[in-house]
Amino acid sequence: MDYKRSRADVVIVGLGWAGSVMAEELTRAGLEVVAIERGAWRETSADFPTTTDPDELRYAVRKEILQPAAVETYTFRNNENQTALPGREWNNWTLGMNVGGAGTHWAAASWRFLPWDMQVKSRVLDRYGAKQLVDGLIVQDWGVTYDELEPFYDRFEKIAGTSGTAGVINGVKQPGGNPFEGSRRHPYPTPSLVRSRWNDLFAETTTKMGYHPFPVPAGTIGAAYTNALGINLAPCTYCGYCQLYGCGNWSKSSPNACVMPVLMQRKNFTMLTECEVLRIEKSPDGKTATGAIFIDSDGNYGFQPADIVVISAYQLDNVRLLMLSKLGKIYNPRTGEGTLGRAFNFQTLSYAFLNLPNEYLNPFMNTGALATQIDDFNGDNFDHSGLGFIGGAGIQALSNTGLPISLADQIPPGHRQWGSSWKKDFKESYQNWAMVQGQGTSYAHRTQYMDLDPTYKDRHGQPLLRMTYDYNLNDKRSGAFIRDRCREIAEAVGGKNIRAQSFADDHYNPSRPFDSSHTMGGAVMGLDPNTSVLNRFQQHWDAHNVFVSGASSFPNNGGYNPTITIGALTLHTARAIIDRYIKNPGSLV
Repeated sequence: MDYKRSRADVVIVGLGWAGSVMAEELTRAGLEVVAIERGAWRETSADFPTTTDPDELRYAVRKEILQPAAVETYTFRNNENQTALPGREWNNWTLGMNVGGAGTHWAAASWRFLPWDMQVKSRVLDRYGAKQLVDGLIVQDWGVTYDELEPFYDRFEKIAGTSGTAGVINGVKQPGGNPFEGSRRHPYPTPSLVRSRWNDLFAETTTKMGYHPFPVPAGTIGAAYTNALGINLAPCTYCGYCQLYGCGNWSKSSPNACVMPVLMQRKNFTMLTECEVLRIEKSPDGKTATGAIFIDSDGNYGFQPADIVVISAYQLDNVRLLMLSKLGKIYNPRTGEGTLGRAFNFQTLSYAFLNLPNEYLNPFMNTGALATQIDDFNGDNFDHSGLGFIGGAGIQALSNTGLPISLADQIPPGHRQWGSSWKKDFKESYQNWAMVQGQGTSYAHRTQYMDLDPTYKDRHGQPLLRMTYDYNLNDKRSGAFIRDRCREIAEAVGGKNIRAQSFADDHYNPSRPFDSSHTMGGAVMGLDPNTSVLNRFQQHWDAHNVFVSGASSFPNNGGYNPTITIGALTLHTARAIIDRYIKNPGSLV
C-alpha cells in the first residue's frame, strides 16, 4: 500500500446522484465524509457549453461523456450455454466518467414508481394468485412502501427542481396529471415543460381513445427556481442537446448543478477524483468493513479507512464491487443458493415508429424528457386476468431527439439511404418522423444473473462482471401486449409507414439502438436475507456498516426511469444512518 489516509466517519464510493445526496445529508449532520470518484471533475458551464457549442458527433455518436470500454467493460451472454464476451460498444450501458456520474448526462425523466411496484409479490398474490406468475419469475416486495418513501421523493424533487403536473395530491385527483400515481403531499416544484406538437397530437388522440394523458415529469427545469439547498437553476431553453450531454445552462437537474456547489463548501467533505476503488476491506472477523482500497491516476494504491462504507456507483459496478470484496454469497442459478447477482432485471421496451405526412413537428426543439404519457397500461393499472403476465408499460409520445446525424436513417422503409433521393426524403421525414414508446416493467428470472467472469480481467487484473440475461416469458408476453397498444395509437393518430415492435421479441443485445440504459438489481433489498443482499434501509445483511445505494437495490423495475426512486431510497437510508445508526451501530432491522 503506497499510502493510508486519515480515518473518516464515512467513505462514499461513486459521486453520482446517490453519492452526492448521501454526502450532502451526512455532512450536514456533521459527519466527516470522503467521497471517491473514478471520473474527473467537470465545470458545469465551462465543460458543457451545449447552448453555444453543441457537438452531436462528439457526444451523441462517439459518446465521449460515457465511461470508455477501455476503462471498464462487462462480459455478456444470453444464457449459460454460451461463452460471454466483453462489450466494446453499447447503447444501454451508459456509465458516467466524471463527478456527477450518469446524473450528468441522463435524459432527466423524473418518475416516482407506483405504489404497486414496491409490493409486487404481495399485491399479485392478493389479486390474482400464484397462477399469474410464469415459471421461474422472481418477484418480491422491497421492504419499504411508497407511503414511507413519499417524504423522500418530495425532498429529492425539491433538490432537483423537477417539473411536472401533479395527478394526486393528498388523495385528491388533480386535472391534467397522472390519475394513477401515488398520492403526493405537494405539487411539483416547477411547472411542466411546454408541450411539443407531437405531444399535443398524442394527447388529443389518446383522450379520444378513453385514456388519460399527462406531461412526463422531468429534471429539465420548468421555470426559474431556487432549490432546497439554495442553488439557483434556470428554465430550460429546449436546445435539444440533453441526453448524453451535460447542461451548461443550469437547466437540467444533475448532481453537478443541484448539489455540488453546496457540498464543495463544506469543510467536513473531501473528494478524491480519478481514483478507482478496487475493493472494500473487511475486518478480521468479516462482520464489518474497515474502508476502501483504491488506485489513483498515478498508479498509487491508497486506503481510506472509515466507520461507515457507502457504495453508490452505477448498478453494475455496485454488484461487481461487492463480489470483488466478498461481501455476500454469489448466486448459483443451478442450486438457487446465494443472493449476490440474483434478481438482475432490465426494461421491456416496445415501439411504434411512424411518419405523419403534412406535419411539421420541429423536433430540434426538445429535451431529453419532453413527453406526454398514458399510464392506463402501466403496472397493475389494468386487469391482467387471463393475459399470462404481470406488469405493463407507460406509453408515451417522446420528443427527445432532433439531432440531424441521429435521425439521418429515420426515413420511410423502401427508400434509399444515400444520394439526392435520400436528401429529399430526409428533408420530409425529419419533420414528420415520430415514435410511440412503451417503457415496460421488468421482473427477474432465475436464469438472469450476474457473476464474475472466469476468463476476462480488467486492467488491474480483477475479473470483469459477467451478465447472463435474456428476455423471459413474462417480458415477451407483456412486450407484445404493449407493442399492439403502441400500434393502435399510431394508427389512431393518422400515422403512416408504421413499424411496431417489441424488443422482447428478439434476444437481448446491449448494443441495440433505442434500447434502455436501465439495468437493475443484483444486490437487491428486501425483508429476507435468503432472497436479498440488503435490508429495507439498503444496509448489508452481512456487514452492518456497509450501505449500498442505487438501482442495484431494485428487486424489479417499474415502467419508468429509476433516478428519482434511487434518490428517494438514498435519502431514506441517509436519514436512518443519521437518526439511528450513528447512535447505535448495528443492524437497523
